[in-house]
Amino acid sequence: MRIIVDACLQNRPKQIMECSSGLTTLMLARCCQINGVGHVISLEDGLQYADNTRGYIDRYGLGDYASVIHAPLQDTVVDGTNYKWYSTDDIPEAGIDMLVIDGPSGFIQKNSRYPALPLFHPRLSEHCVIYLDDAAREDEQAIVTLWQARYPELKHDFRVTARGCSILSR
Repeated sequence: MRIIVDACLQNRPKQIMECSSGLTTLMLARCCQINGVGHVISLEDGLQYADNTRGYIDRYGLGDYASVIHAPLQDTVVDGTNYKWYSTDDIPEAGIDMLVIDGPSGFIQKNSRYPALPLFHPRLSEHCVIYLDDAAREDEQAIVTLWQARYPELKHDFRVTARGCSILSR
């Protein structure tokens, strides 16, 4: 989380897209508040998790800096493979400056987080930086390899943390 928080404070992204919600949502919202710019849009498939995170956003006065969208997982075909992925009807069409991927859960399917980049790529700003959490896991390492094959312009930096963090940028 420190890597993501430090990047948010330094780079001052205007639009942050997050897959999953929780403590990171709150930390990023607080960074936006400190920066005086930015908004986190967090997709959450669990209604109770979405409501809990919204409650904390309200409790800490971060409503101007974060929104949680309840986005149930639905069948989505990416590169000919069917995945369970967030409903993306209510998200911005462009301008994502920071993409934080911490969901959906890996136990749902193999390469559970792969759809993130193919589905969000057209919506990313030119200077967007992508953060994949839990990157020390085998599935996440395979996902990064697949992403780099599809988007060879992306540079990859793996950071050693408790669960690993992959950072991809142009």
